[in-house]
Amino acid sequence: MFLVMDKIQIISIIASLLIFAAVVNLVRHRKLKTEYSLIWLTVSLIFIIFSFWRTGIEKLANLLGIAYAPSVLFIILLVGIVLILIEFSIIISKQSERIKVLIQEMALLKHEIDAKFEAHGQEKSEIEKEQHLSEGNQ
Repeated sequence: MFLVMDKIQIISIIASLLIFAAVVNLVRHRKLKTEYSLIWLTVSLIFIIFSFWRTGIEKLANLLGIAYAPSVLFIILLVGIVLILIEFSIIISKQSERIKVLIQEMALLKHEIDAKFEAHGQEKSEIEKEQHLSEGNQ
């Protein structure tokens, strides 16, 4: 059976394969964590499947009431990007909270260190000078 492909289908296949390969390559080189790559890989796999399976696109387009079937691929891409943005928003929120806690812990530790310096009657400047001299000897 000979497959006839439109330009848009060929472009979709190439683009989805490139996205999939790029994400796998980033994970392999540890530039992207596996847990962050899952949505990218899922969306690109769905994109690859529908890029090859033209009747699947047409069935889905009919189900959704979309006249131009290849535009379903762009809807899938848009939904994937929205999911990725939501995931990154969640990650940013968690990281922001972790940073706030770390800053508070650092401030408490600095306060404890300052209190110990004052309790022993030493000034920080003397200790900083000693540290500077020991770093110069190394």
